[in-house]
Amino acid sequence: MSLSDPIADMLTRIRNALRSHHEVVNIRASKVCEGIARVLKTEGYISDYKRIEDATKQGIIRVYLKYGPRGEEIVSEIKRMSKPTRRIYRGVNDLPRPLNGLGISIVTTSKGVMSDRECRQNNISGEVLCIVC
Repeated sequence: MSLSDPIADMLTRIRNALRSHHEVVNIRASKVCEGIARVLKTEGYISDYKRIEDATKQGIIRVYLKYGPRGEEIVSEIKRMSKPTRRIYRGVNDLPRPLNGLGISIVTTSKGVMSDRECRQNNISGEVLCIVC
């Protein structure tokens, strides 16, 4: 488990769980990971998430995955963009539009974690965490 990059760990767990057709996946809780889960739920890529307290102070986030009517994956790609060694900041006009707007970019801003659409509506730029298609 990657303790130095909890976001990459979260994305990898979701990617692996989707490929294995699991219903739920548990992720170590953090404010950023909870923000990413909130954006994924708002945009319709997962069905729900819950923060669960456990024996550690940190807790876990239980993500309920979503599949199409014939069991196909809703998320075809989930990719980390900004890394601890190489941060990627973009202005509001330069935010990536995966699949020409069919996918989303998840951005961390001064106002919290948002999708690229929310950033454009609120005219806020930030660090591009990942893209989801």
